[in-house]
Amino acid sequence: MKTKRLLLALILSIGLFTTSCSNDDNEGETLVPLTGKWDLSKTGTVISGTETLTDAPENQSGCNKDYLELKLDNTANVGDYSTTACTLTVQSGIYSRSHNNLTTVINGVTKTQDILNLTLNELKVKDAAGVITVYTR
Repeated sequence: MKTKRLLLALILSIGLFTTSCSNDDNEGETLVPLTGKWDLSKTGTVISGTETLTDAPENQSGCNKDYLELKLDNTANVGDYSTTACTLTVQSGIYSRSHNNLTTVINGVTKTQDILNLTLNELKVKDAAGVITVYTR
């Protein structure tokens, strides 16, 4: 009887171990889609270990917010509203995602950023220089 209990406990332990270590783990990568139009919201850096974000100075008062639009076909548009009558300038390029990195190529300039947070309403990225950019929907 004691051997059966030990065997049963061993089988249950192995079963729990194998289900908790499945290959379905996403290694911390979020599964929320990147596609859509993201309005530039905040920018900042980490200073002395503290994240400091302010309203994006790139956004012109009285104009729509600058934006990053990521499409299903891996094309990207960056919208920039100027101070002159809120004129919109759009630059196009491509983007790709590899794990928690977002790489954009706009006008021949490649930028790779770490995705710090991605939810249905927020995309927060950080570039190699430590600049944090927050986009919202």
